[in-house]
Amino acid sequence: MYDVVTIGSATRDAFFKVNFEIIPWSKTPSGRGYLLPLGEKLEVDDVFFTIGGNAVNASVTFARQGFKTACVSKTGCDVSGEEIKRRLKKEGVETRLLICISKRPTAYSVLLLRGGERTILGYHGASDVFNIRDIDLKKLKSKWWYLSLAGESDRMFKKLLKFAAENKVTVAFNPSGHHLHHKRQEILSLLRDLTFLVLNEEEAAALTGISFKKEREVFKKLDRLMPGILAVTSGRGGVTVSDGRFIYKAGIFKERYLVDRTGAGDAFGSGFTAGLMRRGFNFSNIEHIKPTDVMYVIRLASANATAVIERTGATEGIITRNEFEKPRWKSLKIAIRRI
Repeated sequence: MYDVVTIGSATRDAFFKVNFEIIPWSKTPSGRGYLLPLGEKLEVDDVFFTIGGNAVNASVTFARQGFKTACVSKTGCDVSGEEIKRRLKKEGVETRLLICISKRPTAYSVLLLRGGERTILGYHGASDVFNIRDIDLKKLKSKWWYLSLAGESDRMFKKLLKFAAENKVTVAFNPSGHHLHHKRQEILSLLRDLTFLVLNEEEAAALTGISFKKEREVFKKLDRLMPGILAVTSGRGGVTVSDGRFIYKAGIFKERYLVDRTGAGDAFGSGFTAGLMRRGFNFSNIEHIKPTDVMYVIRLASANATAVIERTGATEGIITRNEFEKPRWKSLKIAIRRI
């Protein structure tokens, strides 16, 4: 049996460091955009190839924290798919549960980097046709599952949770934007089967239908619907966590340098889950979690996220169990109040 199985997407990623001109563009969330001349050949400053995807990123976290880990995802039977498998094996992740198909290529992302921020051009490829028929659920028996279902794979969420409940698998869940948009009511109805849910502010607002400006109302609604632990990240604003009894507000570890924000969310969610696993929690005893345990878990998650943004790529900076013991990660300001 595995300690943890990650179920979600796997991608081959190409990072290009660019110095393209930035112009005001009101139609984007940031209010800015790149100016790229049509029909021209443009030079980039640097290029870096790696692996990514939410299931892959989480797998590397768990493996580096010393857990017996398997990754379940769908790739093409191509060079990119083979590279993902090779890199995961190098990390100590079990790859026998990866599925490859010849009809679609492996998911691929091109990321344009400038000043630590990134613009992603994504192709879902094989991961977009990942479905429950691809999986032999009996082979997924594990202590924990980490779910983050991209594209059409969100259709298997209900069946996965049913199997998990019947086989006493503890579930951590980080929903994709596609999943939240298309299956919001289904997610709300199944929160009772989760032990850990991680969202960012925008996702929490989308799931509850409540602006995150009304943070207390957001947490009140989600706490009522799920018995486990909820974490809502706010980028540089840190994270707010609820264990049903206390609200924890934490800042972030200051990065030494900002290189690339890609994968920071996956690093936080998987790091938090790894912390819960390290402290011995699961679906049956999560109500006994102590504030000192939650603070430990927040530190591990935050350290993992900060380390990731200091390197190019979503997996390169992920910390090991020994690295987390360094003095740098020992102190993080965390405020606690009773609900």
